[in-house]
Amino acid sequence: MNEITVTGGGVAGLTAAITCAEGGAGVRLFEAHETLGGRARSTDGSYKANLGPHAIYRGGVLWDWLSARGLMPPLVRPLLTGVRFHYEGAIHRTPPLSLIPPGLRLRGRMAPVDQAFRSWAADHSDERTADLLSSLAGVYTFYHDPGELSAAFVWERTQRLLLSARPPARFVVGGWTMLVAALEHRARALGVDIVTSERVDSLPGRPVIVAVELPDARRLLSDDTLQWLSGNTVCLDLGLGERPGDPWIVSDLETSGWIERYSSQDSSLAPDGEQLVQAQMPIRPGESADDAANRLEGLLDASFEDWRARVTWRRRQVMDGRSGALDLPGTTWRDRPRIDRGEGTFLCGDQVAAPGCLSEVSFASAIDAGKLALQYSRRDALRQVA
Repeated sequence: MNEITVTGGGVAGLTAAITCAEGGAGVRLFEAHETLGGRARSTDGSYKANLGPHAIYRGGVLWDWLSARGLMPPLVRPLLTGVRFHYEGAIHRTPPLSLIPPGLRLRGRMAPVDQAFRSWAADHSDERTADLLSSLAGVYTFYHDPGELSAAFVWERTQRLLLSARPPARFVVGGWTMLVAALEHRARALGVDIVTSERVDSLPGRPVIVAVELPDARRLLSDDTLQWLSGNTVCLDLGLGERPGDPWIVSDLETSGWIERYSSQDSSLAPDGEQLVQAQMPIRPGESADDAANRLEGLLDASFEDWRARVTWRRRQVMDGRSGALDLPGTTWRDRPRIDRGEGTFLCGDQVAAPGCLSEVSFASAIDAGKLALQYSRRDALRQVA
C-alpha cells in the first residue's frame, strides 16, 4: 500500500490521517504552522478562548467517532439558566411569545430545500416571527441574514441545536486545544509521521488528502470551482472581572448576534475572579468590521453591566469564510465541492460535501476522504503488482 500524504494539520487533517493509519497505511502529515489544530486551537495563557463559539453535539458523527475510539475529552453540559434575548431594543429573560406557537407547530417537520427560511417561516406564522426565528440562527450561521438561507438548512439545525428537549451541546473542558491534543496523540500512536512548519505549495505524489481552508485548497489544486458560501462575522473575546447577575447567553433576535460566557460552565478558561466572554456579530454587506464591532459592543452594553470597566483581556478578529458552509435555497450539502477530486486527490474540511453541523462537516468529510484514499492506495498497489 502506497504512503498517503495529508496536507493540513487541523482537526480534518488529523482525523483523515488517523482514518488512513487505522486502515493500515503509512501516513505523512504536513502542517504549515509550528503547532497542530488550525482553527480548533484555543489561546494559550490564562484565558483559553476558542476561535468563536465551539461545541460538540451528541448524536453527530464527531460524537460517535470520538466515543468509539476513547478520544472524547472531558466535557461539561450547558447551564440552561441565565439565557437572555435581545428584541424590541431591550434585553428580556424570555423569548417573544410569538415564537412559541410556530415552534411547536413546526417541530419535527421537514422544511423545503428550494425555499428561503424566512419565506417558509412566514407561511406558517407572520413576517415578524419569521424575522425573529431567522435571527435566532445567527449563532450557528455567523451570517447577517439567516432568513436568506435554505429553509431545510436552517430549520434542521435550529431544531437540533436550539429547540431540542435535551440540548445536545457539550463543551470541552480547557478549550478545544484539549481535543487537538487527543487527536495528535492518537495519530502519533498509530505511526503517523507529522511534519510541522512546512507548507505544501504543490501536490505531492498520490494519494493525497487536502485538508486546508477552501481558499488555500483552491490555490493548491488550481481549481476555481472550489467555492461555497460561508459566514462573515466579527468576534470579540473578553476577560471580565466577575459580577453577580451576568447572563450566560445573550441571543440577539434583531441582528443575529450572540454572546456567551464560557467560563460559567468551565472555570478553567479564565483566572480566579475573572470570566471569559466570547461574542460575535455578523457583518452586513457593505459594512466595515469596525461598525459591526460597534453594534456588538452595544449589545454588550445592554446585557453586561459596566463591562468596559471590568475588561482584563481583549481579542478582536474577523472570521470571513471560516465558519463552515451555508446552503442557499435550492442547494444541500451534496452540492458543495466534492471530496473525491479525481486521480487520487481528496478534499476535506467544513465547506465540502458532507453532512453535519459546523465542525461535524470537517470530521465527516475527513473520515470519507481517508476511506477513499485507502481504497485508492490499495487499488494502486494492486496495479503496480500486476
